[in-house]
Amino acid sequence: MTDGDAPAADDHALAAELAAAAGRVLLGVRDEVGFADARALKDTGDLQAHEHLMAALRERCPGDAVLSEEGRSSVAGKRARGDDQAPTRNTATAERLTAERVWIIDPLDGTREFSEEGRRDWAVHVALWERGSGGAGRLAAGAVALPAQGLTLRTAAAGGALLVRDEPVGPDPATGRAGGRDQPREVPLHAPAPDAGKLRIAVSRTRPPELVERLAAKIDLDVELVPIGSAGAKISAVLLGEVDAYVHAGGQYEWDSAAPAAVALAAGAHASRVDGSPLAYNREDPRLPDILVCHPVSASTLLTGIRDG
Repeated sequence: MTDGDAPAADDHALAAELAAAAGRVLLGVRDEVGFADARALKDTGDLQAHEHLMAALRERCPGDAVLSEEGRSSVAGKRARGDDQAPTRNTATAERLTAERVWIIDPLDGTREFSEEGRRDWAVHVALWERGSGGAGRLAAGAVALPAQGLTLRTAAAGGALLVRDEPVGPDPATGRAGGRDQPREVPLHAPAPDAGKLRIAVSRTRPPELVERLAAKIDLDVELVPIGSAGAKISAVLLGEVDAYVHAGGQYEWDSAAPAAVALAAGAHASRVDGSPLAYNREDPRLPDILVCHPVSASTLLTGIRDG
């Protein structure tokens, strides 16, 4: 680790590496299990990605704490197909709350979408929370893999955020040799501003967006509601310019937003609670029920509309 509050340079790369690797595990699960039994596919995906990440973090960061959606005691009875082992448990809460570094992970964000053939709006979240020199904590690194889209959005050691495209590269113009099939192509990632007078808001496919419908009626903009699957896919869509905002108040947990929020903030986006207060992580109760992510130019309009709605 480096001195002060800055995370080690490889924490950013490690988060991206782990998220992308878990994504490849999930793509393999889809191929192996198929889509006929949605429950088996969901559970096997959840747990195989969870175990992959837990093993990798034990090996690469043995002194760090972990908070995973699939490491809770409430899911101890879940099993992957062909495996009778209980999921690896999270770091004990008391130990996690005093840890200097905590990885907050969602091995499969969007199990519903993962279990539906052809859907690409599901994700893997890997975030690192660090305790600063003054005792306060912050998100220090994060990555969101969108495996079915061949993309990973990640924070960067030098500051800012990167979009990594997992796609073949062409021949080297100097040597004529073909590039490695899975060599990533990285480009800077910046939250784009919305078009004037318009606002596209990502909403859940399954939950009635009552808050967002009230908000759309309140603000003086042409608002389009765009259904997208997982939280990570929604926030990624904001950063990729596919939508302009994500507003949610229907209940979430820290693992649903930690990695996407880390990347969003690094990409210059606004990310907060819907009342404008900061997002806080590594709490005793991991519930974090609401979030707003948008370009900073839209934040005041949206926060005022939410408040007055």
